[in-house]
Order: sequence, then structure tokens, then C-alpha cells
Amino acid sequence: METTGPTPKLAIVWHSRTGASQQLAAAAAEGAREEGGETVLLSAPDATPELLLACGGYLFVCPENLGGLSGAMKEMFDRCYYPLMERIEGRPYATIIAAGSGGEGAQRQLDTIVTGWRLRRVAEPIIAHMAAQTPEEILAPKSITSGQREKARTLGAGLAAGLAMGAI
Repeated sequence: METTGPTPKLAIVWHSRTGASQQLAAAAAEGAREEGGETVLLSAPDATPELLLACGGYLFVCPENLGGLSGAMKEMFDRCYYPLMERIEGRPYATIIAAGSGGEGAQRQLDTIVTGWRLRRVAEPIIAHMAAQTPEEILAPKSITSGQREKARTLGAGLAAGLAMGAI
């Protein structure tokens, strides 16, 4: 168990293949910073156990690929899982999944992984449907809608405010 308390810093860990998740993570970071929250925006390959340990809460943002987490996000969990085990229990987390139509498979996989860390979900999952169904649409660069952007920004702001107040 970690002996010192976590900082109110929010880690937004993201991975994106076509831009949607990156835009959603950036919108969440914008909302968090508007609330004055200390925020670290980390691409999944750059996330390390040390960086995650230094944060008090987490927002995981990634696409669903083939019904599960994107490979880079899964690899981040593979690298960080055991070094953080029993060190971040009880910390808050939330998720945003970018998906063509589903999203539930990636969401379920992520929730299962963080159950081992004993993180505490503090917001309903956001699944941003991109409506991409053909190979061309799936592989094409994405732009999020203003509604999706606002949901991500609001989630980031709420997480940052909750961490800063010690409410979550």
C-alpha cells in the first residue's frame, strides 16, 4: 500500500489511431485545466508506473479495436499493472471509448483490468460513436462532434474539480 497520499493531479492517458481519442483526451484536458486542475496528458506509450503513481486520479481514453482495447492501451496496462498493484487502490477513474458502433467490449475489458488495481469508477463511461462501418470509414481520420467534445470537456472539468476538492 502506498504510504503517502496521492496528489490531486489528473492523468489523462490516451491512445488514438485515427484522431478521435486524441481529440477527446485533449478536450478533457482543456476542461480540467479550465477548472485549474493539475493535469498530465499522456499518450499510452509514454505512461509509466512512476508517472501514474504521482497522480491522484485517471481518465483513460482510447478506441475500441476489433471489440477490445487498442493494442497500445492494452500494452500500457501490461507494463504498468504489476508495478502499481496495491499502490493506487481506491483512486478514482473514468473512461472515454471511441468506437465505430459498439464500444462496450473495450469498456468491459478496461473495467476488468482496473478492477485488479481496485480503482473506483466516479463517472459513467462515455462511448463516442463514430459511425464508421466500412474499412475505408474505419481507417479514415476522424473528427469528433461538438457534443462529443463537450461531454469530454465536462468530464475532464468534473474530475479535476473533484480531485482538487478531495471530493472524489
